Amino acid sequence: MLGRIDPTGFSGGRMALDRAAADAAMQTAVADPLDLALSLAAFGVSEIVDENMANAARVHAIESGKDARGRTLVAFGGAAPLHAARLAEKLGLDRVLVPSNAGVGSAVGFLRAPIAYEIVRSQLQRLDAFDADGANALIAAMRAEAEAIVRKGVQSGEPSAPLTETRSAFMRYRGQGHEIAVPVPVKTYRTEDAGELLAAFESAYRRLYSRVIPGVEVEILSWVLLLSGPVPAGDATAPELPPPFTPAPARRRGVFDADAADFVEVAIYERAALGPGALVPGPAVIIEDETSTVVSRHFDAGSTPSAISS
Repeated sequence: MLGRIDPTGFSGGRMALDRAAADAAMQTAVADPLDLALSLAAFGVSEIVDENMANAARVHAIESGKDARGRTLVAFGGAAPLHAARLAEKLGLDRVLVPSNAGVGSAVGFLRAPIAYEIVRSQLQRLDAFDADGANALIAAMRAEAEAIVRKGVQSGEPSAPLTETRSAFMRYRGQGHEIAVPVPVKTYRTEDAGELLAAFESAYRRLYSRVIPGVEVEILSWVLLLSGPVPAGDATAPELPPPFTPAPARRRGVFDADAADFVEVAIYERAALGPGALVPGPAVIIEDETSTVVSRHFDAGSTPSAISS
C-alpha cells in the first residue's frame, strides 16, 4: 500500500496498516500452502483480482455488442488507480484516465451535483387503453411534491431558478415478470400519445434484447419523475497546457514489477506537486492522500489540470 498512512494509529481520518500482520496472514494462508515466496503469493492474489475484473469487462463488452479495444479506462475509487494499468494491459487498452480526487469521487460528485429529488408512483394501465388524464393527474402530483422539496434545497439566491424534469416509465409486455425503464417525453399526455409511448418502449426493448415481440400488449406499471435544480457553474474554458516536462521524483522505493516478477526500484511522485504538462515515465507510482496510481513499465503518465492520463 503506497498511500499516506500514519503508522501510529488513527490521525486526521487516516487508518494505520499493520504490515507485519498482513505479511503473516499472506504467508500462512497462501505462500506456505503453495510453496511460494511471499512476494509471489501476494502478486498472485493481485493477479487473480485483476483477471477477474478484466474478464468481467470482456463479458460485459461482448454482451453489449461492443469492442473494448481503443477505449479509455477511467479509474475511480480508492483502489482502482492501483490496478488500472495492469487491467488496461489485460484488456489491450492504450489509455487510462485517473481523475482528480479519484479516491473520493463519489463524495466530490455528491457535493457538485445539483439538488434533485426522484419520485416513483405505481399506476398499472395498458397502452391499448391508455388513460391520459389519469397519468397526467398522477404526474402533476408527483411534480408538485418533488418541486416543494427541491426548491428548499436550491440556494437562497436562486429561489426561482429553472428546474429540469426528466421522466421514465417502467413498462413490460403483458405477462412478463420483469419490466424495463423507458425514457418518456415530458409533456401533457393525450390518448393518442399511446403510440409514442409504445415506440419508446419498443426502442428501449430492442436496445436491450435486439428484438421486439409483435402482437403482445404493453403495459405501464409505474411512472418515475426526477426533478433537479440548476447545475453548479464550472470553468468551461480549458487552460492552455505548457510544454511537457519531466519532474523530479519525491523519492524512490522498491515496487513489485509484474514483468520482472520481482521488486524493482521506481520513482515516487507526489500528485499535488505535478503541474500541468508533467510527464512521468513508467514504471513509477504517483501518490496522493486518497489513493496511489501505479504506472507500469508499459505506460507513461501525463498530468492535465483535472486528471492524470496514462
